[in-house]
Amino acid sequence: MKKNKIAPAKGKLGVLIPGFCGAISTTLIGGVEAVKAGKGEPIGSLTQMGRIRLGKRTDKKNPLIKDFVPLTDLKDLVFGGWDIFDENLYESAKKAEVLEKPQIESLKKQLSALRPMKAAFDRKYVKNISGPNVKKGKNKYDLALQLIEDIKDFKKKHGLDRAVMIWCASTETYIPEHDVHTTLAKFENAMKADHPAVSMSTLYAYAAIKCGVPFANGAPNLSCNIPALIELAKKTGVPICGSDYKTGQTLMKTIIAPGLKARALGIRGWFSTNILGNRDGEVLDDPESFKTKEVSKLSVLESILQPETYPQLYRDLYHKVTINYYPPRGDSKEGWDNIDIFGWLGYPMQIKVDFLCRDSILAAPLALDLVLFLDLARRAGLGGTQEWLSFFFKSPMHAPEVYAENDLFVQLEKFENNLRHLMGETLITHLGTEYYK
Repeated sequence: MKKNKIAPAKGKLGVLIPGFCGAISTTLIGGVEAVKAGKGEPIGSLTQMGRIRLGKRTDKKNPLIKDFVPLTDLKDLVFGGWDIFDENLYESAKKAEVLEKPQIESLKKQLSALRPMKAAFDRKYVKNISGPNVKKGKNKYDLALQLIEDIKDFKKKHGLDRAVMIWCASTETYIPEHDVHTTLAKFENAMKADHPAVSMSTLYAYAAIKCGVPFANGAPNLSCNIPALIELAKKTGVPICGSDYKTGQTLMKTIIAPGLKARALGIRGWFSTNILGNRDGEVLDDPESFKTKEVSKLSVLESILQPETYPQLYRDLYHKVTINYYPPRGDSKEGWDNIDIFGWLGYPMQIKVDFLCRDSILAAPLALDLVLFLDLARRAGLGGTQEWLSFFFKSPMHAPEVYAENDLFVQLEKFENNLRHLMGETLITHLGTEYYK
């Protein structure tokens, strides 16, 4: 196979984050600084610890991904972003209470030097939080232009040729796709008219793509996943991907559901509930923001199990998801799942899962990987929707004529084969017949 032409990862890479003072951002940035200082391991990050098989099993070639594809080194990342709270990241990390106090104190110098830009924010889209560090503009288009200036100024200030933007801010209220989202012209006119279907996350995505900056959507908001911005991304050759980091309960679903389906075991019901006490939990305590998250979470099982193809096994599946705000837990989320399954002759069985996870500890390495892989995609000339990055998302973007692929193992195979394809290596099918001829 012919290797793709990939520009080298020269110089510094800007990492621009809406939601700069949040738990995910402070965990990501603090974690990168800890790894650079030799104070921790980047566990959970495929770019840093993952390996990829090349050739036949007998070749025994399993290099680290970061040694296989030309990724930016962690020492070359420069962080910046926007937030409604005007505080440095040291103060934010202490409030988030994800990283332990001694670790935060050891990173005080690095984190104290980072402070957010004023955010484009409107409480109509995130009702349960507010803050003073907010931009003012005559309309939403004006706010988008201010974000574009922020991106240009940030790149100029730090001498950057390249940057990536990754959404780590809150889940917005539910907004169905609207006619104003269908073309770029309609969307720009809607920004100027302050149309309610134009949320803040779409402004950030628009600004990034207009500046040639790849964009990843880490929440279930529409954001870059509208025809107008997909059109713009194709036109400008900017890679985009999303939506909603696949971390706790949904990660478990994309592991367990494919296994049950592979064994042709039926499912009568899947009840999922969560308790979460961080700012994300507070935001999701608003029913309109929760609906956005619920749609993302509910779509996963249907696309994996394909009830229309397997009606005897999954047609009558009852799927329920709830999230409960419980401040004492902070970032330590607990997800309970009760799965009612049935097997031979319809006999009932049950599976119980109690996943006590750290939401931001699971999300931070995904955010890092998306930054580095989107930068790789940009240097490789890949524009538009990057479906090969579905592995990282609950509700992955995809072409309109196909369904979303949510099976974690299919996603991993797609992801790895795309890396092999980029580097001109043979794709792996796992057929293996040559060993038995």
